[in-house]
Amino acid sequence: MTFPLNAPMFDLLVLSVIAKSDTYGYQISQIIKRAANTKDSTLYPVLRRLQEQRFLETYDQQYQGRNRKYYTITASGRGYQQELSREWELYKTTIDDIVKGGTTS
Repeated sequence: MTFPLNAPMFDLLVLSVIAKSDTYGYQISQIIKRAANTKDSTLYPVLRRLQEQRFLETYDQQYQGRNRKYYTITASGRGYQQELSREWELYKTTIDDIVKGGTTS
């Protein structure tokens, strides 16, 4: 896609994916690639930061003989995701209005 992801949008996407179900890093990156051509290595610092902010927690689970780290959203992470989602809806409505010829301020 043409439009780059900023930090709050990246947070919204990551938290929204994990809010649906516990997920591991590679799966998250593949879903986000539908919206932006990001490198897998871009995701892990975001996951670490969200974990440090206590929006995410992790646990290990065995998969085909090796451990896979899964991410789960916390209650505060859900609150932050909902806040970002509300902000996105307002932003998207404003952009749509401008693009579609809206002249109100």
